[in-house]
Amino acid sequence: MPLDSLITFIIASTVLGLAPGPDNLFVLAQSALFGKKAGVLVTLGLMTGLIVHTTAVALGVAVIFQTSMIAFTALKIIGALYLLYLAWQALRAPADTFDAGQPKRRSNLALYRRGILMSSTNPKVSMFFLAFLPQFASPEYGALAPQIFILGALFMAVSLVLFSAIAMLAGALGEWLNRSAKAHLYLNRITGLVFIGLALKLLTAKNTPE
Repeated sequence: MPLDSLITFIIASTVLGLAPGPDNLFVLAQSALFGKKAGVLVTLGLMTGLIVHTTAVALGVAVIFQTSMIAFTALKIIGALYLLYLAWQALRAPADTFDAGQPKRRSNLALYRRGILMSSTNPKVSMFFLAFLPQFASPEYGALAPQIFILGALFMAVSLVLFSAIAMLAGALGEWLNRSAKAHLYLNRITGLVFIGLALKLLTAKNTPE
């Protein structure tokens, strides 16, 4: 694959990663609530989920979600229910402060798994990749599947850097807010509303790439 195409792809991926969307809002909310490390772990989970979507596009599985309304609807309902469950947890959390002003931690595995579930249960990601990645691949550069995997890996690398930066910034803000029980309560409520908004956005998604 030519270098200029890869550079163009990296620039486009950076712009898309900075635009407000479900994934970076999810990282922001988790980082503000549970700290910088939590945001990075969630980001790693999201990147793992992107491996699933990249593989789906490379193997042509993503077409199923584009052509089958049943498969698309089932997966987006699962994803929305998971987000609503997270919203319920956040909204019912008490106005407490914890050790050294930090909210109670989730386990590293739970945070990582949370990111995987958030990404892998969103069929719109596969469809976005189906529309986006092939634009930068061509038969003249060789077999298409390896090119898709390369592009997917580059997209994940860019997203990892950007989302980790978001996690650091939001985590620092969250640590400051969590020193106040009242601020922590408001932070929980805002986080819950973010999750509800993401769930509604997923439920109203159509099986066509944006």
